[in-house]
This record gives sequence, C-alpha cells and structure tokens, in this order.
Amino acid sequence: MKHLLEIDDLTLEELHRVLALAQDPNPPQVLAGQGMALVFEKPSTRTRNSMEMAVVQLGGHPVYIQADEVGMDTRETVEDVTRTLACFHAAIGARVFAHSTVERMANENLVPVVNMLCDESHPLQALADVLTLQQEFGDLTGRSVAYIGDGNNVFRSLALAAGMLGMEIRFSGPPGYRLSEADRDRLAMAGVAFSEHDHAEQAVEGVDAVYTDVWTSMGQEAESVQRLKDFEGFQINEKLMVAAGPQAIFLHCLPAHRGEEVSDGVVDSAASRVWPQAANRMHAARGLLAWLLGEANA
Repeated sequence: MKHLLEIDDLTLEELHRVLALAQDPNPPQVLAGQGMALVFEKPSTRTRNSMEMAVVQLGGHPVYIQADEVGMDTRETVEDVTRTLACFHAAIGARVFAHSTVERMANENLVPVVNMLCDESHPLQALADVLTLQQEFGDLTGRSVAYIGDGNNVFRSLALAAGMLGMEIRFSGPPGYRLSEADRDRLAMAGVAFSEHDHAEQAVEGVDAVYTDVWTSMGQEAESVQRLKDFEGFQINEKLMVAAGPQAIFLHCLPAHRGEEVSDGVVDSAASRVWPQAANRMHAARGLLAWLLGEANA
C-alpha cells in the first residue's frame, strides 16, 4: 500500500503525475461515497481548508478531528486510533508533532496515510510549492530557489521536491539552524544540487525564487527571543530582493510574521506569489489524493 510521509516516497515519475493531476479541471471521483479522516494535533488554516476542499472535490466527505478527540497515546495507542479510523474512512491525513506518529499509522497498512505536517517534513506544502513554481516557469530544470532562514521541515521537503525536478537549491541561515549531515546525505542520494551560504546576499544572487518561513514554528514559542537574535540579518526585505534580481519571485508557506522573517513590502510586492501558493495547497492535495486513492492503490 502506498502512503505519503515525505516527498521522496514518490518517484520522479509519480511526482510528475501528482502535479499533472493537481491541474486536472475534472478530477476523478476516487472518494465518491467515502470519507477521509483528518487528524490535527497542530491546528492550521491552510491545511484544514485545503484538505477538506480537496476531499470534497474528489467526491468524498472530510472529517476534521482534533487531538483531544482521539487522544493518541493517552486514551489509546496511535495504532488503535488508526485501526478505528480505518473502519470508517478510505484514507487518513495526520498533522502531528512527531514523524514517528505518521510512521506508526502507515505501518498498520490499512488505508493510505498522508503526512499533513510533522517535525521532520511537510510534503503537502512542497507539492504546492513546486506546482506554483511550474505555473510560473514551466519546466524547472536548471531553475534555482534560495531558501533563507531555518533549515526546518518545510525546507527539507521543498529541497527534495524542487531538487527532484531539476532545480538548484541554495540555503542560507545562521549556524545551528542548518541541515544535519543526515539531511545532506538524503539530498545527495536524491540527486539534489544543494549549496549552503553564510550570507543571504550570496544565496539569492540571480535566483528564480526566494523562499522563507517563520523563524519560530509552532511548539517553539519558548525559543522566540533567542531566535530573533540568531536570525538577525536573514530577513527577506526589499534590499535582499534587489540583490536577487528583477526576475526573482517570492514564496512563503504562511503564516508570515511580518516584520520578522519578511517585510510587508516583500509580501505585498509584485514579486510575491504567496497567495497563488496558498491556493495551490488545495490543488496539490487534490492531485495527491487522486493519485494515491486511484492509480497508486487501485
């Protein structure tokens, strides 16, 4: 049974197929008369709305489930929650803190499991990111994206997805927030052209897209004061976009902490694609589910 826990669970051919289905105006009704359980340990505006509407557009019924309704590993084990939900639903999506949670769900192998975000990866966001880049540039071979900030779950998945499609990946962030050796090895194994830069100005020079995320993610609020100090000099502002060049677009997975990782002037500029990118969360999710519940697990 096929699941999606990280982008490299897909082959390059499968990634292309998912992105093609994301742009299909008449998606296959693979969820007709069926439900999909959407389990949220972490709340999210974009993930909930995009997933619910994607399920509806595929003919299905989404069921939003908050953490305290299932009590994974408190009221009952992750495995028992998964077995219960599989009694009622054709698929399970989970937005969780620990990657091990979605791994344990998938290991039950009862219905397809989709990682809607965890501490290690955010594959649904990455699908929307590369869909947005394709709409802007077409074939991504030889294109480039610079990610400025924290080498977090969003960056890991973006690097895999964009790199698999032939993009050059540049990263710049403060010491202590860069990729681990294991992460670098994973990108190398996927054939991703990856480079790290000490200064954001170096990383963005001549790139096609500049990307950032919040410096303090959900669950890291206690670190916010220290992170603001550590990330000084890594804000995406008008000056940095000028250094990138007039060809560069701006991407952000949202929500944006305006005045921290990005200035108002960049978010609201003509170069910004953050709203098409947000809209593509729904289209990308629909493409993934159409493939996962259709061709992949037929």
